[in-house]
Amino acid sequence: MPVPVRQQARVAAYILKQKLLGRERYPLVLMLEPLFRCNLACAGCGKIDYPDPILNKRLSVDECLAAADECGAPMVAIPGGEPLLHKEIGEIVEGLVARKKYVSLCTNALLLEKKLHLFKPSPYLFFSVHLDGLKEEHDKSVCQEGVFDRAVKAIKAAQAAGHTVNVNATIFDGTAANRVADFLDFCEDSGISGVSISPGYAYERAPDQEHFLSRQKTKQLFRDIFARGKDRKWPISHSSLFLDFLAGNQTYQCTPWGMPTRNIFGWQRPCYLLGEGYAPSFSALMEETEWEQYGTGNYEKCADCMAHCGYEPTAAADALAHPIKALMSSIRGVKTEGDMAPEIDLSAQRPAEYMFEKMVEKLAVEPSNSAKPSESKQSDAA
Repeated sequence: MPVPVRQQARVAAYILKQKLLGRERYPLVLMLEPLFRCNLACAGCGKIDYPDPILNKRLSVDECLAAADECGAPMVAIPGGEPLLHKEIGEIVEGLVARKKYVSLCTNALLLEKKLHLFKPSPYLFFSVHLDGLKEEHDKSVCQEGVFDRAVKAIKAAQAAGHTVNVNATIFDGTAANRVADFLDFCEDSGISGVSISPGYAYERAPDQEHFLSRQKTKQLFRDIFARGKDRKWPISHSSLFLDFLAGNQTYQCTPWGMPTRNIFGWQRPCYLLGEGYAPSFSALMEETEWEQYGTGNYEKCADCMAHCGYEPTAAADALAHPIKALMSSIRGVKTEGDMAPEIDLSAQRPAEYMFEKMVEKLAVEPSNSAKPSESKQSDAA
């Protein structure tokens, strides 16, 4: 598992402290979205389907740093949108690193070479470049040719400048296991420090609704992938128990509060992937959200989700509670044959509620901290 030992120790100590304090719910990673606007329009993305008044909004540096302080998680992931479109992204990252937060700056890398001068190499910072497979799969996923080659070029430039570069990959239905294996080989050969890999979540407003994986397809696909990696040293940056879960060997419920989201509207309920309202503060998110209403078996929208943002925290808690189990899982590797663990019963789940349009109408007229139109256009054209 290519997560730095110091980072592993920091997170383990943090989890143990929460347990000793008797906290049932606590965050591991703050998902900090300073903007929604992006310079790509991927068919599987549900994050950019907003009108311009919303896409022009930005979190300020002070708001971003206050969110990190309020949340207290040891790690901060900065997704989007495309964070490098934010004019103050350098200051945001600098402030988080100064707080000794482990920062994962997620990017499609189209602006990475141009913006590299904004960032200093640090053990607390790594770039997480979005690649959904090799050239054919990735360019298809982002609906634009040439993006894979530009991203790979930017990765090499960042590595040459002394930065740690990871990759995050979303896997969709129809992806062949051997192609994913080839992609992981490519990442290993390219000196990628870590690969985050997760099945795609069916965003309510994603243009392409036909290529999201069901739970059964997810499990079989990852079994087929891991079977091809038995003798390889892929730099996958997930816990062994989460990988075991992806392959159908663990029955887990998600931990949505493990990776809380702060974006331009507030603290998103209940998780990064599912937006069904906002809390005005982190404490309100944790204390007032009806968590039992969400998750596989509880809510229709969660039925097929096996994404890392909900289940990696569950796996981490399981590892702390059962260290021998985690150790044995790490030693033996992912089981790719035999019976799978029991699936969660969906018969009592509540039906999906579709509230996106009403939320957009409400949020679009609320007071904004958006950039001036001229600033937004300059930034988006960068």
